[in-house]
Amino acid sequence: MRVFVAIVERGSFIGAADDLGLSKAAVSRLLADLEKRLGVRLLNRTTRRLSFTGEGETFYQRCKTLLAEVEEAEAEITARTGEARGLLKVNVPVTFGLLHLAPLWGPFMAQNPAVTLDITLSDRLVDVVEEGYDLVVRIGRLRSSSLISRLLSTTRMALCASPKYLDEHGRPTHPSELAGHAILSYSLFSTGDQWTFTGPDGPVTIVVAPRMRSNSGDTCRYAALQHQGIILQPTVLIGDDLRSGALEEIMPAYRSFDMGIHALYPSRRHVSPKVRILIDHLHQALADRAW
Repeated sequence: MRVFVAIVERGSFIGAADDLGLSKAAVSRLLADLEKRLGVRLLNRTTRRLSFTGEGETFYQRCKTLLAEVEEAEAEITARTGEARGLLKVNVPVTFGLLHLAPLWGPFMAQNPAVTLDITLSDRLVDVVEEGYDLVVRIGRLRSSSLISRLLSTTRMALCASPKYLDEHGRPTHPSELAGHAILSYSLFSTGDQWTFTGPDGPVTIVVAPRMRSNSGDTCRYAALQHQGIILQPTVLIGDDLRSGALEEIMPAYRSFDMGIHALYPSRRHVSPKVRILIDHLHQALADRAW
């Protein structure tokens, strides 16, 4: 069943073999054995693609449910021993994963030698359950979902630019003055070009007209470091630039919003030791960071 599900989810025998640590020949043989035992064909194979048969699609859904129950049963037993073991599939944001999480994996592996890590870096909003992740790390305001979350840390959004840019173009003192400046905007903001700040007189909302948009915060940051304009980015990304003086915070009296850094995992009655221990490891490392 695990082989069949892996073939479907990876879309190929080779992909399933890589995930399971088997040879392509072994994967092909196990699927053939399963089909022989059931007396039906589960997948149609061509040189270019795989597709379900009617029986295969029904059996796939049942396999997903049964394998999840097997995993939960194993988790219930291993939770009593407290020993972390097995494959741990994790998804994290690209920049945050490189800057702040990459140094944490080595110590975790050293402390938990029976755990195998499979870490994917992606800013895409993954489907934790459908894509088989044990844990994801996300930054932002959480949407309502069936996932369980734990707050690992927080970060705030800071408005800033290089001192050279501000010397040449002036330092705005009120959000309304941003209309006269070059804005380097992160295109994946949920509010788009509408930015809201909370200042001495309450909330102020403006609409910016970006000179540049990008779905990469790093791209916005580099353009700001090259004196091209003003950015609104989280301190997890630009904290070192603010401390070094490469970027200067603008209008500190007008605060943007804070964001939580969360660990999310599927809702199950028994959280496996490997997931629980990793969450504790991340929380201990990140909770007191002065971004």
